[in-house]
Amino acid sequence: MWGKVLKERRVVLASSSPRRQEILRGLGIRFDVIPSNFAEDLDKNEFILPQEYVLKTAECKADDVFKQLEKKGEVNNGLILISADTIVVLGNAILEKPASEEHAVQILRSLSGKSHIVCTAVVIRCGNGKGVKFVAETEVTFSELSDEEILEFVKTGIPMDKA
Repeated sequence: MWGKVLKERRVVLASSSPRRQEILRGLGIRFDVIPSNFAEDLDKNEFILPQEYVLKTAECKADDVFKQLEKKGEVNNGLILISADTIVVLGNAILEKPASEEHAVQILRSLSGKSHIVCTAVVIRCGNGKGVKFVAETEVTFSELSDEEILEFVKTGIPMDKA
């Protein structure tokens, strides 16, 4: 189904995330990757709900890539731009990608043995300016993790590029 609908369209993923690319490939969607240059520096305190924050971040990423395409004259009715952002919410705290291995260890220790919410915002925009946006939430519960398990996991590099 997707192949038929998207055959005549240019799909652009506004992300260099390997996971997001894997999802689109798994759906059989051909796409170009144009990473956003958005600094992802919104003030979390300006948002009442974490869902508002993650959605605004995804919108800003989409805006940035849309402007990049406009400057090149590559925006047309065949364009479909996909942008996303993911955060972890633990209590009232918004957790994002770790800044370092030490930060990753700190985050994993804080999640150990607890439940948290993973929020992913998705923005899909067409070349004509129309589109959709939504936030999906999943509750995740971690088992108790030993320091040894946390350190071994961080050494794999897996937690370094994701919330």
